[in-house]
Amino acid sequence: MTELRPTKPASNPLRFMLFLFAAFYSFASTAQPLGIAYYDVDRLYDTVVSPFYNDTDFTPAGRLRWDSERYRRKINRMAAVIDSMSLPIVALYGVENEAVVRDLVRASRNYYAYLHRTLNQLDGLDFALLYHGDRFFPHFTEPGNGYLYVEGTLSARYRRTCDTLGLLLCHREDTADWVLQFLREEHPNTAMVVLGRFRPDKVSVHGFRDATARAEKSGHGNRFRRNGWEMHDRIAADTTLHAEYCDVYIRRWLLDPADGKPLPTYDNRRYRGGCGRSLPVFVYLR
Repeated sequence: MTELRPTKPASNPLRFMLFLFAAFYSFASTAQPLGIAYYDVDRLYDTVVSPFYNDTDFTPAGRLRWDSERYRRKINRMAAVIDSMSLPIVALYGVENEAVVRDLVRASRNYYAYLHRTLNQLDGLDFALLYHGDRFFPHFTEPGNGYLYVEGTLSARYRRTCDTLGLLLCHREDTADWVLQFLREEHPNTAMVVLGRFRPDKVSVHGFRDATARAEKSGHGNRFRRNGWEMHDRIAADTTLHAEYCDVYIRRWLLDPADGKPLPTYDNRRYRGGCGRSLPVFVYLR
């Protein structure tokens, strides 16, 4: 019987250094920036009357004549936007319920898992998080008045960014400030990103940098007002994170060819068939 002997370590120090360099290069080349988007989908209701809030405008017999054909068209257009971004994490605001989110995921060509929480608001609109289930692993969620906090671990390919990531989704400018106060106390070791509506000066006191500031200074915005483009939705990153690139996601087919503004679903009561008044914003984190 042949005796198995342990292999002697390489005695050549140069060979050993080359091995370490190759291992480091292999790890560095596989590490990727983490892409995250935030998208206000502009009132994505189903066509069924809710018993809990007034959504009768968005029904076939309602003021806007919101029927299954128009609903399916918006679902498909929203899914096309999300697919074209092709990011591992996409935060949404303006979805009515889990059934709407499920239809959106089914229409997508990407294999997204999803997380939805009811906010119990008067308009019935909620947050949802779409994510690649092999890259982000949520383990804690906290919905509140106008916000949703999701915390999870990242897969090995993003570990150079951080191990645990917290995402705070807000749609009111005054929400992020007071929510971050207790999040910092309860999750002191978690790197965080704020997405949605907030005041940059308020979140900066909690250790966040407005990642959309550079794009805004260049004249970019994700919603058009009378005075031009404005940054209606923003992304702020924890100072422990590096925002490699952040901007508004824009494609020609998201705009009205007549005026170059985002093509809305409705212009007052007139049906336009577009995705909505807001464009997505996105960030790549290192």
